[in-house]
Amino acid sequence: MKSNHSGSAHRSARRPTRRAVGGAALAAVLAAALIGCGEQGKDSGQQGAGSGAAQSTSGAAGTGTKVLWVGDSIAGAEAPALGAALKAGGVEFKDASSDGGGTVVDGGDGITGKISEDTWKQLAANIGSFKPTVVAYQITTYDWGSQDKQRAAYEKLAETAKSAGAKLVLVSAPPIKIDDFYKKHESQMRSATKAAEEAAKNSGGAAVFLDSGRLWGADAAAKKAQRSSDGIHNCQQGAAAFAKWLSEQLGREAGFTPAPVDAWAKGAWTGDARYGNLKCGS
Repeated sequence: MKSNHSGSAHRSARRPTRRAVGGAALAAVLAAALIGCGEQGKDSGQQGAGSGAAQSTSGAAGTGTKVLWVGDSIAGAEAPALGAALKAGGVEFKDASSDGGGTVVDGGDGITGKISEDTWKQLAANIGSFKPTVVAYQITTYDWGSQDKQRAAYEKLAETAKSAGAKLVLVSAPPIKIDDFYKKHESQMRSATKAAEEAAKNSGGAAVFLDSGRLWGADAAAKKAQRSSDGIHNCQQGAAAFAKWLSEQLGREAGFTPAPVDAWAKGAWTGDARYGNLKCGS
């Protein structure tokens, strides 16, 4: 698999060939969504109350909740199902994930500075136009730097969301395949999760931290992790499992009732072009 340090893994999810999901794969999507993510539990300590276009809430009564989804291409591969699940529950959704970065952390390494600068600019634009009530940020594979720098960035993100009248939801990243490139950043990727949890604890209620390890586990090679063949992204099955899990968490945070899985899991999102590029459903 190609590391996304060159941007290839992230860009690979951007303009793939469209491919519909076959019957067997679609059945697997439903199976994963219904029974593949049953280990939610409560997130210790913090569990509480793309620039892509916003998705409407047609087909469901509006809840008044508007979720802005921020992260890298891993978040992008989760977004089609998450958007479908939230839309079915009357929640407006905008995918602001970025194929090729998405981090809010300037690690001072010459790479993340420009990426984070772009992310903050896009965030400001999306907050201004979309006016979210929830900003959900999934820790990216580029959230490098010291734990202090990571925590400061997440605390800034919490303040930014609060100033916009939104709540920040920090979501830990799924486990991914660690290649030679990621090896030198592995400790930073681990500390980012700790920093996010600390930032949520320090936020005075402006932010919460959700541990997605309760869904994915900690081993990227395990079946539970539901990584695609590249070891980083997920296919439709993983996207459905994540959408079910996160929509339930967000429902508790924002006070809405998530839509039942059968209201969205067979939707058009399963044929999203990025899954074809990831060789899903073949």
